[in-house]
Amino acid sequence: PAPPPSPAARTAEARRAELDRAFEALRSAPDEAGAALVEARIKALWAQGASPSVTLLLRRGVRNVEAQMPAEALEDFDAAITLQPDFADAWFLRAQAYARAGDNAAAARDLQEALRLEPRHWMALLSLALLQDEAGNATGALRTLEAAMALNPRMPGGQDRLKEQRRKAEGDTT
Repeated sequence: PAPPPSPAARTAEARRAELDRAFEALRSAPDEAGAALVEARIKALWAQGASPSVTLLLRRGVRNVEAQMPAEALEDFDAAITLQPDFADAWFLRAQAYARAGDNAAAARDLQEALRLEPRHWMALLSLALLQDEAGNATGALRTLEAAMALNPRMPGGQDRLKEQRRKAEGDTT
């Protein structure tokens, strides 16, 4: 017989199961306030997947982004990804730093990696849609935004954003 799973494996499996339930709750949230509570829980569950050192590096990186120091932030996010390359939020945060630094191609690559690791990362989808729109790919941005809205239909301003992107992609329907 196979050995029983380790405590860490059981914890990771329990977190995945809770994430699945939370994403179902997010899709069916009755309003923005309810969705915001579920979003916070999902983000907390994602954060639990980071090691303490990665958490520290990510916090420092976020502070550096906020302080308009993208080079320093990129160093922090690079180190976090080196330590834990399977942590989607590290890729997402580094993408934000790349976008702030004006390197949209690198930002898009990191967003795609974040989505490969966590296909339900609606914030990565929103960021990718913005990059696609800025690059003149209104149709691609619309598809990406629709995917984000399918995951989080009560996103604040999401329906207006979707309507505007649809107008850009398909033309004025008024």
